[in-house]
Amino acid sequence: MNSINRRSVLLAGLGAAGAGALAACTNASGSGSGTALINPDASAVAATEKKRKSTGRQQKVTLTAAPARIDLGGGVMPKTWAFDGRTPGKEVRLSVGDTLVAELSNQLPNKTTTSIHWHGIALRNDMDGVPPTTQTAVRAGSTFTYKFVADAPGTYFFHPHVGVQLDRGLYAPLIVEDPKETLAYDDEWVVLLDDWVDGVTGTPDEVFAELRQGMGGMDMGDGSSPSSSGMEGHDMGDMGGMDMGGDSASPSASASSSGGMSMKFMLMGAESDLLGGDAGDVKYPHHLINGRVATDPDVYTGKPGKKVRLRIINAGGDTAYRVALGGHKLTITHTDGFPVQHQEVDALLVGMGERYDVLVTLGDGVFPLVAVAEGKDANGFALVRTGSGSAPKPTVRPKELNGMIMTASQLRAADGVRFETAKTDVTHQLKLTGGMEKYNWAINGKPFDMADPEANPIMIEEGQRVRLDFVNDTDMWHPMHLHGHTYQLGTSGPRKDTAIVLPKKKLSVFFDADNPGQWMLHCHNAYHGEAGMMANVAYPA
Repeated sequence: MNSINRRSVLLAGLGAAGAGALAACTNASGSGSGTALINPDASAVAATEKKRKSTGRQQKVTLTAAPARIDLGGGVMPKTWAFDGRTPGKEVRLSVGDTLVAELSNQLPNKTTTSIHWHGIALRNDMDGVPPTTQTAVRAGSTFTYKFVADAPGTYFFHPHVGVQLDRGLYAPLIVEDPKETLAYDDEWVVLLDDWVDGVTGTPDEVFAELRQGMGGMDMGDGSSPSSSGMEGHDMGDMGGMDMGGDSASPSASASSSGGMSMKFMLMGAESDLLGGDAGDVKYPHHLINGRVATDPDVYTGKPGKKVRLRIINAGGDTAYRVALGGHKLTITHTDGFPVQHQEVDALLVGMGERYDVLVTLGDGVFPLVAVAEGKDANGFALVRTGSGSAPKPTVRPKELNGMIMTASQLRAADGVRFETAKTDVTHQLKLTGGMEKYNWAINGKPFDMADPEANPIMIEEGQRVRLDFVNDTDMWHPMHLHGHTYQLGTSGPRKDTAIVLPKKKLSVFFDADNPGQWMLHCHNAYHGEAGMMANVAYPA
């Protein structure tokens, strides 16, 4: 039984009772470590929330998750799930210290449960939106109100944390403005990147069902495997008659004459030097910038000489993007909400869940903003227009894409946000394990079980300086995201909540245990996380 089904069984009949009842229930049995874990609505969680600097102002929004037919441009109008009938959802913007009061109304079909995770925000645990750990999933026809202080400025976004709903249209930017902002610029442009499959070639659930079968049973017709037959560089989406062996679990898969199934979604041969090899698992028919396909792009209109802040967010499920603005240099100012020492670059590499803020001084003309789907021979495309001229073709590849590309590991935290030197109190080694053969992605060889989220927790205690050593034993890169905290890469690197761990490499990060609760740590590849590359970082009761 895959984890989608485990979750649906667990949550059936629980209703929308709120975090406390569920947390109390799960803690009654204790954790797999033998240590009782803190409840997400415990007094220590409330006490930490009271310490956050608050303006006393409230920003109220209502978010309705429901089926919608959306216009992606170019005649592409898929059926999907979206907030309030649009993708991306409407931007939520507030000032640092404001309290967000967001009512989620679940109008999804077929008794589908959902939630909202506020990606990157260090908020109170019972508002983190992770069923069943921090709340009961919101049932269809029900509502749940999230209320928390947003006390750190920056570029964030929000999305569900149930199954692979992240790879539908349920996401939107969340911008927390700093009234003491020291950056000088004339305008902002939020640039939201996404890889799109839903309602075009299938659904994310169908994608996951196909991937879960792995490649171990793949039959090339002569008893050979894909690698031994020289098929590594072929796109599986074009191999409709391939017999994969085993049961045909995917409702989208067409059975071959031999009783196997065609691989409709799996992508092979996606290679990237920047990502250390295998770039991704999934073949996407479209790559979007601000909800528009490349042939009918979003257009930013400005004036020459003006300085614009781009807030770049990768909301994709399986794709890293290499981003450049033709004819321009980009100055990196922030990553994942936190300021860095400014660096001028030609292009950025943005993994799923990562955000970068950059400044650019606009030239005179029409310029392509290109987000190359790294290793996938496809791209998202938008335009910046400041004067006359014809638009470049969507297939354009600005030279900047092959210029200076600075990744997060090369950046340095700004002086004001760098962690003070402190002795490390606890170190946890987290081996990233698994592969495409069995699609058994995990941490320390143990796939996370959503039906038993308190088994094998990573224990930390309030006040500790924590070191996490990500050791990637796999042949693929993983963007590792920690909820409820930001960590620092090394001793002076940037403050982040999502960082790329390259294959066969080690990445050490540090954070202060200052936000009691139970917090997910997982790969932000939607399919790797759902398959089991996830863990519970928990404080004791």
